[in-house]
This record gives sequence, C-alpha cells and structure tokens, in this order.
Amino acid sequence: MSTVTPEEQGAQKAAPNWWFEAVPEGEDGTRLDRFLRRLIPGLPQGDVERMLRSGLVRLDGAKAKPSDRLTAGQEVRLPPHLRSETPQSPASKPKSKNIPHHDNRLVQQFDSMVIAEGIDWLALNKPSGVAVQGGTGTNTHIDGMLMALADGSDEARLRLVHRIDKDTSGILLLAKNRAAARRLGDDFQHHRIAKTYLALVVGIPKPVLQIRHRLEKQAGRGGEKMVVTAEGQSAHTEARRVDVMGRKLALMALRPQTGRTHQLRVHMAYEGHPIAGDGKYGGTQAHPGGLVAKRLHLHAWRLQLGDGVLIEAPLTGHMRTSLFDLGLQLPKGDWPFDEG
Repeated sequence: MSTVTPEEQGAQKAAPNWWFEAVPEGEDGTRLDRFLRRLIPGLPQGDVERMLRSGLVRLDGAKAKPSDRLTAGQEVRLPPHLRSETPQSPASKPKSKNIPHHDNRLVQQFDSMVIAEGIDWLALNKPSGVAVQGGTGTNTHIDGMLMALADGSDEARLRLVHRIDKDTSGILLLAKNRAAARRLGDDFQHHRIAKTYLALVVGIPKPVLQIRHRLEKQAGRGGEKMVVTAEGQSAHTEARRVDVMGRKLALMALRPQTGRTHQLRVHMAYEGHPIAGDGKYGGTQAHPGGLVAKRLHLHAWRLQLGDGVLIEAPLTGHMRTSLFDLGLQLPKGDWPFDEG
C-alpha cells in the first residue's frame, strides 16, 4: 500500500464522498489505530498516524490520536480512497467470486436472513459460520454483503451496530442510516438493549448464576485469547438454567450485562461448564460426544430494544438439531430472567 503524501491528503480533503463507519459494540474500548488496521487490512501504522494528525481521519467529527479508545456508537470518518484499499470493497472488486455484485443469489441469501424490521433498523438471523466483518483469510462476510447490495453507495447501505462471533448464530441488528447507527450503538453501550443468548453447556450448572470474572486479552501459542485475571476489565453475565439432559448437558439462557469479547464463552468455561463445541476455551471437555457437530452451540436468541420491541431469532442449523435430538425445551414466557 502506498504512503499518503501531503498532496494526496489535500486532494482527499476536497473530495465529497467521505466514508463513515459506526463503531460496533464489539470494538468498544479498542484503540483507534488497531480498529483502523483491522478495518483496512494492510494499512501501515505510519499512514494511520499521518491521516490522524492531518485530520483526514476523524472521530465524531474531531481530530483524534492513534491511542484514543473507541466507544460503541461513535462515528469514524475516513477518506474515500481507503475504501478501494479494503479487500471486500465492491468498488474495487465488483466481480468478486466471494461477494457477488448485487445479483439475485445475493439478494435471496440476504432476504432469507431477515427476521424483523423497524423504521430505521433491520434484524438478521445470522447462520453459524458466517463472519460479520472481514479479516485475514475471510472474504465472505455480512459487511461485504451489505456493501455489495448497496452498489458501493455509503448513504444507501445498511450499517453494523454490533457484532457476534463467526461461529455464533442468531440476531444481528443493522441500522438503515448513520443517525440510527449512532442511536443504536449508544443504546448497546449504555445497556438499553437487553440481549439473551441460548447455550448448550457441558454438565449441569446451578439454576441461577451471577458470574463476575474480570477479563483481559492475552497472547498465547494458539493466538489471542480472553482470560480471567484480577487486572482485567469488569465483566458480568447472568445465567439461568432452562432444561437438562441427564447429567451430561444443559440448556442455559445467558444475559451479558457487559460486552467483553468472548465473555459468555470464557465465563461458562471458567465456571466449569464450557459451551458445547467451544474447544478454544473448554478444551476436550467441550466435546462430550453424542452431538451432531463439534461446533459452537451458542445462539443470539433475543434482543429487547430500548423502546420495548422484542426480536427473536429461531434456532437454525446444528443448534436446532442438537436441541431437538436431546429433547431439550426452549424457555417459556417472555423472558427467562423474569420468571420466579
């Protein structure tokens, strides 16, 4: 990637087609420079620092530093030339085999995921195995699909306001415009949106758990992982047992009160009840046998928006098959946590 010269910066400042990205919930607390390098793979740190110094890249309309920590819902403004540097950009790769350019198959795939719609938001039921955003070795993802469907128009495209893991299925909320992205991002950050997940876990936990273990990211032989440490960020998960299969497996409803990376997975594994299929945090204990797939059994099941609207994503794929085969029943009532 070429270095941005002062002359190029001046030309970009005059260009009208700025690129705006709302900071998703999963990037809350991330350094700005790291967020930019993940957003644009291959972007040199030197270019990041120069564009921030010049004001070419701004945070909520103001100049920012590489070390500034992001808050979910903030808006990052980038120059239009950076869109052509992203591998998933439809402007630079309109004929991508991984991201079809607004063809019928793409429209049908997207429409099949839509489960609810509001005035300024749309909710998808994301399948397990589909990434939300691009990264190293990831060419097919929801964000790329949104850009392709919008034919490269930043104004027309739906916007991510939070993320769920690639291997987690379930609700993914999208904003229809920048104003909605800021509002919904703020709602996620300030816990005005209640999230409930369903997880199949190993063993039989207590009926009700209040899990509070601090988490931080650490590097290891297998790559970065979240670990429980006394110095980590505060993390709180509420858990309620829904149903059991003998002494081997249990269906849990999990409600994260904070939004740390892999929070539910780490908390359940640390409690001695890893989520089925989660070898990263549960090791061999997470693969008890008897399931149709050795895949993560975690589903983003319900969202209750700040205005009271309740969105539910039906179970799909291996999660649905496993619960059916085990004879496990879904929670009854509006919210498992509201029951006695």
